[in-house]
Amino acid sequence: MLSAIVLAAGSGKRLGGRVSKPLVKISNKPLINYCLETFNRHPDIDEVIVVCSTQNKKQILKALKNSSFKKISFALGGRRRQDSVYNGLKKVSPKSEWVLIHDSARPFIDKQSITKVIQGAKKTGAAILGLPVKATIKTASCGLVNKTLPRNDLWEIQTPQVFKKEFIAKAYEKYSKADVTDDASLVEKSGRKVRIVEGRGKNIKITTRVDLYLAQLITKGFRKNAI
Repeated sequence: MLSAIVLAAGSGKRLGGRVSKPLVKISNKPLINYCLETFNRHPDIDEVIVVCSTQNKKQILKALKNSSFKKISFALGGRRRQDSVYNGLKKVSPKSEWVLIHDSARPFIDKQSITKVIQGAKKTGAAILGLPVKATIKTASCGLVNKTLPRNDLWEIQTPQVFKKEFIAKAYEKYSKADVTDDASLVEKSGRKVRIVEGRGKNIKITTRVDLYLAQLITKGFRKNAI
């Protein structure tokens, strides 16, 4: 059994709107509905836990009421991203062997990428999606370059990320106070190998108004490629 945790507690302040990010509409549909519809159609996903805020839970329920989804339960978000994930993990079914974690701010995840990252996780116990970095990346301090990083070794990481449940649960229990930007970082701290699977460029994260504009363009071709 595989459980999907969808993070949807973000406020979306950088989008400049009055509604929380999961409820921002892309082509007249709430952002969160896109990934949930894709997860709903995926045969390997058995349940979904949506992690939301006390402020947006009622609105998310309203946004989902006219759609038919698999069993969905809810957890409340925390102060940090990892706090929200931890709250979601507590809601995962005892029968689940695998956990998929995804940001609702990435609406255009597709069935093929989900399948690939699940298959990758089953080889090592942990797998993430990512894209090889195309740009030149440098480290700097005080406005001065320290060094240029070797581009061939760099990946831009996406979600979903998939883990054997016992691996991710133990990592969160042991490193709950660590500040990290993705879930795989905690599994890495546990000394486990994380497989990286190449994702797709359209799996963008909606953070700014520019991202939102790009998302509107992507939806024109999303429907025929989503399944």
